Amino acid sequence: MKLEITGQDRLGITQEVLAGLAAERLDLAAIEVVSHHIYIDAPGLSADQLPALTDYLLKIEGVQRVKLIELLPGERRRLHLDALLSTLPDPVFAVDAKGKVLSANSAATAPLGSNESHLIGRPIKTLLDGYSGDLPGRYPSEVTLAGKPYLLDLQPIYRSQSDTTAIGSMLLLHAPPRLGSCVSTVQMGEGGGFESILGESPAIAQARKRALRFANIQAPLLIQGETGTGKELFARAVHHSGHRAQAAFLALNCAALPENLVESELFGYAAGAFSGAVRGGKPGLFELADGGTVFLDEIGEMSLYVQAKLLRFLQDGSFRRVGGKEERQVDVRIICATHRDLEQLVSAKLFREDLMYRLTVLTLALPPLQRYREDIPLLAVDFVRRAATQIGCPAPALSREALDMLTGHPWPGNVRQLQNHLFRTVALCQGEIIGAQELLEAETTSPLPRADAVKNSKCDPTHRAFRRDTETGDSTAEPESWEAAKAEFEKSLLSRLYKHYPSTRRLAKRLKVSHTILRSYKTGNDFLHCKNIRTIAI
Repeated sequence: MKLEITGQDRLGITQEVLAGLAAERLDLAAIEVVSHHIYIDAPGLSADQLPALTDYLLKIEGVQRVKLIELLPGERRRLHLDALLSTLPDPVFAVDAKGKVLSANSAATAPLGSNESHLIGRPIKTLLDGYSGDLPGRYPSEVTLAGKPYLLDLQPIYRSQSDTTAIGSMLLLHAPPRLGSCVSTVQMGEGGGFESILGESPAIAQARKRALRFANIQAPLLIQGETGTGKELFARAVHHSGHRAQAAFLALNCAALPENLVESELFGYAAGAFSGAVRGGKPGLFELADGGTVFLDEIGEMSLYVQAKLLRFLQDGSFRRVGGKEERQVDVRIICATHRDLEQLVSAKLFREDLMYRLTVLTLALPPLQRYREDIPLLAVDFVRRAATQIGCPAPALSREALDMLTGHPWPGNVRQLQNHLFRTVALCQGEIIGAQELLEAETTSPLPRADAVKNSKCDPTHRAFRRDTETGDSTAEPESWEAAKAEFEKSLLSRLYKHYPSTRRLAKRLKVSHTILRSYKTGNDFLHCKNIRTIAI
């Protein structure tokens, strides 16, 4: 039986309690003493002996209560800690100051094919390759357990808060794929499956359908499309809808880093590979994403040297770290994206032809926003909601006039430009409704059309001159004649530039012509077309 004895914190009270146990000829298996509490474990104590022992203990000066308990506090803490360690998927070792194992969880014993009792007392350096058993300050960042690499996280155990003498340490080993999954979860944000891709137009529906078919095909996928069309969003949706959804999804923009950094980010580097490298080496994205997906954005910007290493990796999944000799192998699906024409890059000797064929096993072409203008109101409402949530303000409503202006704008930056413009609009908006004026105040380099101009211009889908090609999805305006087309362009050019060069002399200098050519075409702040204006050259 196990007893909790509550009483005064008096000198000698514990000795008198133990004398009572000795008088009853009871063995003591464990005892814990804290302020005002004495916990004892007496396995031989029977139910018949308990009343007499309780009467004896209550007669001791200062003892106030005696009750049965299930577990001693230390025993309960140890059981809870063991349960916690057993559920951790990462190997954990507890070692003393001499580097000998005190305990290990099941994730640590399983790779070794042993159990905890066989490991207790063994030097930790015999179990972990690359670790000498030293305490903090002289340990590597990467070790090997049973032939598999792990990143080491060491936490020293000190004698007390005031005494920093280390009496042992806890060693937590992180497998690179698990770290990759954690990074992927943090970076994922709102990106998910295909349900996160908004749009009801035929162009988007067809792209979603095609991408969904590619989700479970374990082959490289190349996503092509203009800047801002959502290539990474589709890549994440493909990953989340396939067999690798529970593994990591890690992305790298090949155009954002120089050649040597792209190589080390993808393949990692060995210890001492270059000056400034992390001691012990560092795993790359391919190791962190083992079992998952790596998304290579702007693959067309990758150097020829890294392309050669990537080609070899695509053949069998094996690679070597930068500066390393050991051959490593992982299971990773590659999804690439580019807005450039790879065939033209091959012709220009800027991209390997054999790599292009490897990457284009599956291809997905994303349409520009102009091909699905009918989805702009749906996208706009969602972007306004997201912006309001991020800024921390109520989501304003979009007026009909604002939606018409958004639908009539060409959006050369596609969905990303639309989202950024609406974010600025929500940040600047002080009312409950976003109208035409609010959209115009958020303009940067690409002015939005006025509401009345949208209804009367040839970029309005309802205008008679606006034609939609149902086969290709392209939107084009049909001018009345060649002269009318030139006049429309000239008028648009001068009206647009006059905002930045508000005088005929400044505008003429910008266009490299005489200001007298422009003087007769200016009426107020608007430029009217004229036959002679076609002599202007930019």
